[in-house]
Amino acid sequence: MKPNELLSLAKFNKNAIQKIVFLAVFMPATITFCHAASLTVNVTDKDGKATPDAVVMISTSSVSSPKNPLPKAATIAQTNMQFLPAVTVVQPGSKITFTNNDPWDHHVRGSAAGAAQFGKNDENGFALRLAGKSVFGAAKSSVVNMDKPGVVLLGCHIHGSMVGHVVVSDTPWAVKTDANGNAVFADLPDGAATVKVWHAAQYIDLKPVPTTLGATPGQIKMQLTVTPPPRRAPAKPSEYDKSVG
Repeated sequence: MKPNELLSLAKFNKNAIQKIVFLAVFMPATITFCHAASLTVNVTDKDGKATPDAVVMISTSSVSSPKNPLPKAATIAQTNMQFLPAVTVVQPGSKITFTNNDPWDHHVRGSAAGAAQFGKNDENGFALRLAGKSVFGAAKSSVVNMDKPGVVLLGCHIHGSMVGHVVVSDTPWAVKTDANGNAVFADLPDGAATVKVWHAAQYIDLKPVPTTLGATPGQIKMQLTVTPPPRRAPAKPSEYDKSVG
């Protein structure tokens, strides 16, 4: 090989190595920075007390999605005269399995929640009945598809005190607040965003809050205009007629 050909080959190899090093160093950083923003939203009630089971939803202009997307399936149990969990958050198109663990029959009614119940369309509405669980038998279950975004109010025609909610989020960034009223987002995309809070006791939705997400961890406080009632204690089997329904 001629000297000038060796020199060209050496330059080619040097450039190739530099490109490989650049991709190895900078490409992962670029991918990470697309989801680098973090945000904590603290929700309190009218009296300033921490509010669990509120759902914080963040809308962004990005087409990216969370590292841990919302579930496509969930199970809601009817146990001790309650829907457990009381609030379930899923993505559109999810399958919800309702299971009756109580020894008496339950009805499950799904309808639009809040002000939406007065609308003409109730695309996630449904009704079903589940027989009570026998002593040695398996619990009865039924599956419902939640195809459209919106909040679904769960009730029971047989036992009017039973209430639950399914939040079918129209954004992949949705988190339920913990016991301290906090919803923590760790991998949001940078840029403009809108924060919305839903709570079962907040009949009229709070005004969404605009924010800008970036490298600095963000914190937002949002306060309900109501004080949610305390959650009813679970019932005991002896408190109800097992033959009801």
